[in-house]
Amino acid sequence: MLSYVEGVDTDEVLALLQEVAEEVINPRFRALADHQVLEKNPGDLVTVADREAEVLITRRLREAYPEAVVLGEEHFEENPDVLTAYAAAPHAFTVDPIDGTKNFVRGSKDHGVMVAELRGPHVVRSWIWQPQHQVAYVAEQGAGAFRNGERLTRPSVASPAEPRGVTSYRKWIGTSLGEFPPMELTWVCCAVDYPMLVQGAADYIVYRGRQPWDHAPGSLLVSEAGGFLGTFDGEAYDARTIPARGIVGAASRELYDVLVPLIP
Repeated sequence: MLSYVEGVDTDEVLALLQEVAEEVINPRFRALADHQVLEKNPGDLVTVADREAEVLITRRLREAYPEAVVLGEEHFEENPDVLTAYAAAPHAFTVDPIDGTKNFVRGSKDHGVMVAELRGPHVVRSWIWQPQHQVAYVAEQGAGAFRNGERLTRPSVASPAEPRGVTSYRKWIGTSLGEFPPMELTWVCCAVDYPMLVQGAADYIVYRGRQPWDHAPGSLLVSEAGGFLGTFDGEAYDARTIPARGIVGAASRELYDVLVPLIP
């Protein structure tokens, strides 16, 4: 059974995600029965593993932090009002039990479990656990971003005139922002996309999806590594709100400022 999470130790929360993945996610990987995969909306999949993982993570967070609001992706589907409570809460968490559910269903290793902790308007800690890759990304406000315990620093863009751009918005794949090279498809999973951005596999990412559980964890990872996350409207990303149009993650604030005027 899962251990009780107590206190505020960052390693304990990571251990929680790892334990949940081992208990309810990994046994279903490449072993899902048809009845264990459902559509919330056309093309929007959820599995029994998503739902069970969120219940377990949420329960342990609430036991450890009873005053906090926990915004889980699957709970939001049943209770949209939780978004209002989350936005106003002095202490909150986001939970994405399996980010990249379609990848998970298709048997791709590119999926992850994500949690972010907010104190007021600030994401102060975040966790991304990629169970099939056995890689953990952890960030703490003011303390840095880490991959399996090793500090991450976003490398410089190799060619400032030709930064590599990726997007999850399929209508924009193959299109260019200004004179930059055409955008390619992301890894179709924020739990993989943001680490790839930080490690230099892409120089910027353009998203139309804007839900907090998708972007709050990566926002801190990116900023602590030296990158920048903002909206299509030129504002710094705020994990308490859903931007009106979209989100851009960039290797630097300077690159972000160049990109924003080019977005349709």
